[in-house]
Amino acid sequence: MGHVVHLLAFSVFSLPIFPVHHPLFGFVSAVASEGWSLQIPMYAIIRTGGRQFRVEEGRFIDIEKTQHAEGDDVEFNEVLLIENGDQTVIGQPLVEGASVKATVLSQWRDKKVIVYHYRQRTSYRKKTGHRHEYTRVMINQIALS
Repeated sequence: MGHVVHLLAFSVFSLPIFPVHHPLFGFVSAVASEGWSLQIPMYAIIRTGGRQFRVEEGRFIDIEKTQHAEGDDVEFNEVLLIENGDQTVIGQPLVEGASVKATVLSQWRDKKVIVYHYRQRTSYRKKTGHRHEYTRVMINQIALS
C-alpha cells in the first residue's frame, strides 16, 4: 500500500507554517508563499561552564550545575555571537552589551557512569562511578543593547 498524503486547503490570508529540516539549524519554520523562505529564529552562542551552547528564545539547555535555586533568574554575559535573520554580530571575543536571560527550571543528575579499572595478571580491579550534575535553564530573552 502507498502512503496517503492529506493536503489542507487554505485561503490567501492564512499561509501555512510548518517545520522544514535545515542542514545547519535543524528544524526551522517555513512559510509557503511565493517560493520558499526559511525563517531562521534569532539565536546566540554563549559560553558557560567551559562549554559553548547555541541558544534560542523559548528553548531550554542543560548546563553545568550552578548554585541557583529553581525559579531563579540567570543572566549570561559571555555572548560570543548573535544572529537575527540577515544580521550577524560576532564578538572579538565577546559581543559588547549582549546578554542572555534565562530561568532555572530544575537541578538534576545524569545516569550513573561506571568506571572499571582492570590490569591483567595482577589481580587489580577497581570499580568506581559517578553521576554528573546539571542545571536545566529556559532561555527567556536574547538582548543586544
